[in-house]
Amino acid sequence: MSDEYNVENKSGASWHLPAIIVLGLIAIGGLAFGWNASSKLDSTQQAVTAQVNSFKQGVEQDMSSLKDRIAQDEKANTDLQGDLKVVTDKLKITQGQLKKARAEAAAAVQDTTQKLTALDTSVHTELATKAATDDLKNVDTKVGGVRTDLDSTREDLKMARSEMGTLIARNHDEIDQLRRLGERDYIEFTIAGKNKPQKVGNLTVELKGVNEKRGQFSVAMTAEDRRLEKKNRFMNEPIFFYLSGTKIPEELVINKVGKDTVSGYVSVPKANAQSQSSASSSGK
Repeated sequence: MSDEYNVENKSGASWHLPAIIVLGLIAIGGLAFGWNASSKLDSTQQAVTAQVNSFKQGVEQDMSSLKDRIAQDEKANTDLQGDLKVVTDKLKITQGQLKKARAEAAAAVQDTTQKLTALDTSVHTELATKAATDDLKNVDTKVGGVRTDLDSTREDLKMARSEMGTLIARNHDEIDQLRRLGERDYIEFTIAGKNKPQKVGNLTVELKGVNEKRGQFSVAMTAEDRRLEKKNRFMNEPIFFYLSGTKIPEELVINKVGKDTVSGYVSVPKANAQSQSSASSSGK
């Protein structure tokens, strides 16, 4: 009996030790796992805390910026309200001035209209009473003025006269003065280049040569199939020629010479046109 009991005790003691060791290992593993989990929890908590702090700082900065913006907007709103008040006050003054100016302008227009109406009535009345005598006086005055101008023009013609008694124009202005006398027709011309026949009135004129220094020229004239040459003639020296059926000569005057260029006019008496017309009628 005692031997069996000892054997059982020995066998029972043999499995207790391994069990204790296994339980110890399990406890140590549990402690290691717990410590590892605790470490991870601490890291996670620190990371979360850092993120929360960072978010909190960002929110605080945004709130500060928003407060500054609100303060600026409030200041701008205050300034705008002040400016609006100033503009409104000025607008009230301007509107008052505009109304006053409109009233003054309307009064001025009415006054001017009344004065114009009165003046128009007065003028019509005066014209009605003085029309006949005043109009007659004005006509007489105008006729007298024309006569005076004509007489003055005749007196101002201090031009040289040819042997035929015709006045010799030296430039375009003097030709216009002669035209106003109404006794002759004047045809102005310019010939540029030698041996180039040019039609001037009822003449064909051809420049043959020019002595610019001496103011001389040579031309050939053709009228009614008759050719006439004039050599070394001076400026403002008239060349006379007759056409069939006329008693008063026509004349050619050169009053300007240049290098292979001459300018002047052909003077045709108005009586010649009547004579030629009469001759043509007789011939028929």
